[in-house]
Amino acid sequence: MKRYLFPLILGLVGVTILLELGFWQLRRLAWKEAMIAEITASIDGPAQDLPGPGTATKPLKYTPVQIVGATTGEEILVLTGEKDVGAGYEVISAFETGEGRRLLLDRGFIAEEAKTAPRPATAMIVTGNLHWPEERDSFTPDPDAKTGIWFARDVPAMAAALKTEPILVVARQIEGDAQGVETRPLGLEGIRNDHLQYAITWFSLALVWLGMTGLLLWRVRRRTAGA
Repeated sequence: MKRYLFPLILGLVGVTILLELGFWQLRRLAWKEAMIAEITASIDGPAQDLPGPGTATKPLKYTPVQIVGATTGEEILVLTGEKDVGAGYEVISAFETGEGRRLLLDRGFIAEEAKTAPRPATAMIVTGNLHWPEERDSFTPDPDAKTGIWFARDVPAMAAALKTEPILVVARQIEGDAQGVETRPLGLEGIRNDHLQYAITWFSLALVWLGMTGLLLWRVRRRTAGA
């Protein structure tokens, strides 16, 4: 009996741990799906007024807003790409509201050949969402001083460069002259939800571990019978 005890305990402990990891991933899956549903409802909700001056907008990420005013002609081009189009730029414009507030407007995408096309000041009514992208890390280059090209959307840095409030609105719909810029509405692209795959992996490993435990016990039994 002692010969069976160690592999049996090892097998049961291993299977229990792997199953618990699988169930934990299922709990995370339920949490992530609830969060995604909440974010989706927020993105597609009715537009609200712009938060007052000095309001921290990072916690208000995804909030739908409508702004009325005009671009100023000042802009930042962020290197990006578009499927079936190739390389291009995200156009971040300084936007001045009718109340005189200056903020950042992510107007959308232009192809590489449109980089030098004129985009002077133009009046707009914009429906979009507040955003605080976290694209910059230790490997992201600084903006190129010669070309003026940026490599990530960095709200505080862009606000300092264009002398605006640190508020970024990603356009969903524009009434006015889009000047050839294609809107790229905010979505869920940056939110990963791999918990189901992870759960399946842990449950599969638990099944394999159980099978190996059974095999080990069978071999112990054969050795014991042979003895």
